[in-house]
Amino acid sequence: MAPFRKNTERLVFSGRPSSKVLAWSRAAALLLGLALQLAAFGAPTNTFVNPVARSGADPWVTQRDGHYYYCQSRGGSGVWVAQTDRLVDLGQSNFVRVWSPPAGTNWSKQLWAPELHYLRGKWYVYVAADDGDNAHHRMYVLEGTSQDPQAPFVFRGQLAATTDRWAIDGTVLKMPDDKLYFIWSGWAGAENVAQNLYVAPMGDPLTISGERICISRPELDWELRGRPLVNEGPEALWHDGRLFIIYSASGSWGDDYCLGQLAWTGGEVLDPKSWVKKPTAVFAGTGQVISPGHASFVKSRDDTEDWMVYHTAKRRGAGWNRQVQIQRYFWNRDGSPNFGAPVAAGVKLPLPGGEAPKPLIKQP
Repeated sequence: MAPFRKNTERLVFSGRPSSKVLAWSRAAALLLGLALQLAAFGAPTNTFVNPVARSGADPWVTQRDGHYYYCQSRGGSGVWVAQTDRLVDLGQSNFVRVWSPPAGTNWSKQLWAPELHYLRGKWYVYVAADDGDNAHHRMYVLEGTSQDPQAPFVFRGQLAATTDRWAIDGTVLKMPDDKLYFIWSGWAGAENVAQNLYVAPMGDPLTISGERICISRPELDWELRGRPLVNEGPEALWHDGRLFIIYSASGSWGDDYCLGQLAWTGGEVLDPKSWVKKPTAVFAGTGQVISPGHASFVKSRDDTEDWMVYHTAKRRGAGWNRQVQIQRYFWNRDGSPNFGAPVAAGVKLPLPGGEAPKPLIKQP
């Protein structure tokens, strides 16, 4: 039999392997060994899939000194803070309880949507709570005892305007001149007819120093789905000197929860005419993603990308059974945010900028 040839180079002669065949065989064996190791221990990946946390609601994430801090409540058990270096690891974070409410007070139960803010050199948490009756929900403030936001916080009291009404979902707006404003969702009167968005000046991070002003109420078709009517979850979002309030609308318990937008015109913050509502929702559900809402906003680790953290219903009709997703967003030519559409769970997305891949350990 004639010798086997490929590309005129003899590889096997008289039934004996050539040196090149031996080299290729060794290389193939090494590659096979590596493949088996990767299969056993998991290959590093530059992608992730949502949800990043399979349970959670009203996700508040902030960042400082290279870390992300995820703040949440767990019923009446207190306020918890987790630290993570990767945004995609929110669901794997180790939470530390930083405050527990005492029993028998107006702020002992139903802790909702806590937010962690670093203001004027200290950490603060703003959280809604009541005595077990939702009609008694009010906003309260906790003050940190350390530069470490996982250290204990102390209770500092209620945050209330002169008109003291039902209040939840409070956040702090910090202006370029360091003036502070408190923005929250509240009732106009003593009955649960509609949740409006209110703003009031703050004398310091612990105090509201003036009367509340309504800057948004449910009025457009996409805000009116579900009763009582809802505007809630306001969050301040700055970009190139422009300020937006991104808020949640329609019933959070239904399938039509979504995000709306107020744009600041540059006038007096406490003047309702200084806020212009976008006539359409800026982030709404799809056939695969139900009721996206109550978002917070952070930068990627390398500070080159903008990311949103939000919750969705786990399925149609799931009500308050929710999970947490993250997604990159962009900016329109006029400087307003472009959130696009929520990406379905299980779809591979690139890691946020600056986040190193980690090997996925295969479960036995």
